[in-house]
Amino acid sequence: MDEAVTHLAPDEERILKIANGDRNALSTMYLQHKGAVFGFALSMLHDRERAEDVMQETFIQLWNSAASYVPRGKDPLPWLLGIAKNLALRRIRTDSLTVSMPEEHTDPADPLDHYLAAENKIVLRSVIATLSEEEQQIIMLHAVSGLKHREIADLLDMPLSTVLNKYRRSLQKLKKQLGESI
Repeated sequence: MDEAVTHLAPDEERILKIANGDRNALSTMYLQHKGAVFGFALSMLHDRERAEDVMQETFIQLWNSAASYVPRGKDPLPWLLGIAKNLALRRIRTDSLTVSMPEEHTDPADPLDHYLAAENKIVLRSVIATLSEEEQQIIMLHAVSGLKHREIADLLDMPLSTVLNKYRRSLQKLKKQLGESI
């Protein structure tokens, strides 16, 4: 461990415990960060099932590589999201280019609610599709994963001002598109 690090962040302590085989520490990390990892993977893959797979693979990789983590006295979430990013990029390279739409299963008890939910998903997907890949990623990381703008800037290797500007403009685009779609 680096001698300059005198205080470990709580998640860094958990990673050290995971490196020693502590499954409870892994469970805690999973419960605390599965949303952020899933949201980040979803922002890259645009597919719920593949994002869930990457999320699971990320925590398996955490278990397998915890011993190689070097504590720095700060939140290791960017390191964890880096694992997710590499797994998502690998998934993008290996998956076929065709995307199949999952079958929607209707609930015979209330078909109207199912229809409205499906319609809302279609509108939301079409509105989000108007954003660039980068804008989608910033929105997803903040809204779904709950990351702060500074964390997003660090993760995407962008200046904070750029992330804030793109986030603000993306929200304006979404509001405009939603107004036109309703």
